[in-house]
Amino acid sequence: MIDLYTSKGIFYISMGKVELVLEKSKDILREDTRGMTIQEISDKLHVSRITAAIALAKLEGAGLIDVRVIGNCKLHYWRLRKK
Repeated sequence: MIDLYTSKGIFYISMGKVELVLEKSKDILREDTRGMTIQEISDKLHVSRITAAIALAKLEGAGLIDVRVIGNCKLHYWRLRKK
């Protein structure tokens, strides 16, 4: 069950924020094939870079995304499964 509560007109959800970001990140990475940085993902989802980084680390650990390091930047891609 998801509980909603408000503070100053903003809705907060008691379900774990990281779980919500995980689901939304999956959708974003499936649509964008050029790869995205943590900052780009956090900007799209309106969350902190830390929250986005935690969600992406979980996706990487689950083997759902690939990460390409370019200098001090990491590009995150949805992993395409070979058939």
